[in-house]
Amino acid sequence: MKAIWNNVVIAESDDTVVVEGNHYFPIGSINDEFFKPSDSSSVCQWKGTASYYTIKVGDKENIDAAWYYLNPSEEAMEIENRIAFWKGVEVVE
Repeated sequence: MKAIWNNVVIAESDDTVVVEGNHYFPIGSINDEFFKPSDSSSVCQWKGTASYYTIKVGDKENIDAAWYYLNPSEEAMEIENRIAFWKGVEVVE
């Protein structure tokens, strides 16, 4: 699977986990140069607290377009050390 934004592959892996229709990529599969930590967070009742990254490719930013669970709940341990995307990031095979 590939995560693409602004015509650039920002993550690629043969080992994604699909939860609620989202592909969670291993955190090591992202291209770090395109990711900036964000101060944003949100809470999912069953997964826990999500943290975000802003994706920057060239001069374009996609704010909070990637999320991950640093300490997922017991029910969501399959997404530990994984990252997912939204806000126009295309995930394709």
